[in-house]
Amino acid sequence: MLFPSPLQPGVLLRRYKRFLADIRLDTGEELTAHCPNPGSMMGVAPTGARAWVSRSPSKTRKLPFTFELIEIDGALVAINTHNPNKIAEEAISLGAIPELTGYETLRREVKYGENSRIDILLEGGRRNAPAYVEIKNVHLMRQTGLAEFPDCVTTRGTKHLEELSRQAKNGARAVMLYIVQRGDCHKFAPAADLDPAYAAALHTARASGVETLCYDCEITTSEVRLRKALPIDFPA
Repeated sequence: MLFPSPLQPGVLLRRYKRFLADIRLDTGEELTAHCPNPGSMMGVAPTGARAWVSRSPSKTRKLPFTFELIEIDGALVAINTHNPNKIAEEAISLGAIPELTGYETLRREVKYGENSRIDILLEGGRRNAPAYVEIKNVHLMRQTGLAEFPDCVTTRGTKHLEELSRQAKNGARAVMLYIVQRGDCHKFAPAADLDPAYAAALHTARASGVETLCYDCEITTSEVRLRKALPIDFPA
């Protein structure tokens, strides 16, 4: 997934009100950028860190700049939570996720369940059942090399797991796909201490037949691309 425009480097001054970030560009200009991340951003929004923004060509946007990348301990982390669906769609189309190959069609944001939308619905081809693929952005790393989700309580995420469980029980493939938007992790685990309800729902979902996948990304200031599968460490 290429960034929509060449990124401009700077320094993060502060992230606040969930969707705002003040950044000082290397040119000296200080600006307020849209922060496309509703989570806590634990560990990935320190004041003074190197940051990169994209600029929208739209003349009607109130905030033309978007906060895209931050550098943490020498590694680039993509913070835009809109990216993972695009990354996954691109990777599936290229056959880069072996577990999700063999389908003829891919549709985004399809209504299903109880007033929900699935991120990606795969149908047709040599597979016997459609695949409902829910995608979550991951950027939390509290221990070296360990990616975790979520970074705060997510009732919406718990609801999505419950919906996937129902699909699995009804005979469809249900897949929980975690996209780690950083390249310095070597395994993934649910952050049960930050959201016990989500961790419990994930345990129930797996028992119901929901598949779990996790992939990390290669990140540059030009693009974010799916890289390799990470093992998942589930609590006993």
